[in-house]
Amino acid sequence: MITKEVNDWIKRVEKGNYTSWDLMEEFAQFSKYLTKDEMKQILNRLKINEKH
Repeated sequence: MITKEVNDWIKRVEKGNYTSWDLMEEFAQFSKYLTKDEMKQILNRLKINEKH
């Protein structure tokens, strides 16, 4: 299950409130706790928003 913290991170990424370094640094902190399905869910959500 995607946590509130991950959802908040996704929202900040969608808004462009990150430098590439900060984005990856924060992602590295929580990514080790995500399942493969959760990773796919995050990727799909970011790809969908990228098209708009």
